[in-house]
Amino acid sequence: MAEEKKSAVEQRIDNAVYGTPKIKPDEQRKYLGTFRERVCLTISVTQLHTQNWEKAVTSELAKGIGQLVFINGNLPHEEVHPYIQAAARAGATFTMKTEPEFKTDPTALAVVVASKTAVYQSPVDVQKRYPQLVATAPAADQPTPSTKKRGLLTRLFHREGR
Repeated sequence: MAEEKKSAVEQRIDNAVYGTPKIKPDEQRKYLGTFRERVCLTISVTQLHTQNWEKAVTSELAKGIGQLVFINGNLPHEEVHPYIQAAARAGATFTMKTEPEFKTDPTALAVVVASKTAVYQSPVDVQKRYPQLVATAPAADQPTPSTKKRGLLTRLFHREGR
């Protein structure tokens, strides 16, 4: 019995010194503090920079499965503000994660929609889950009307609205 108390005391001292041990700490770091089995939708930092995924987040919250939104608070407010508003409109709980362990590199996650319990959704990547929302960029060899170069005479003699 003395050994049990000693191990419990040692465990308590270790917890006080090193903190309470976490289950799957790498997974929790990746998914902004939650477990993979609870995740419904993820948006990476790269995806956040390339397109507005507010409709995907709104659609996912409307399903009613995931009602928690974790947002990487280390990103600029202008980039994450639409997702905060989407969560607020849907009545979901959102949490800004600002700890230094949540990185802002291109592969890190910017927004995670999750549930309080395990839901085992697959796929969770926004581009795979909502392919209809992926914006199609113009081909690189096809100049868009705004990038077409026009000569001086063309601009003078062929004005729009003439």
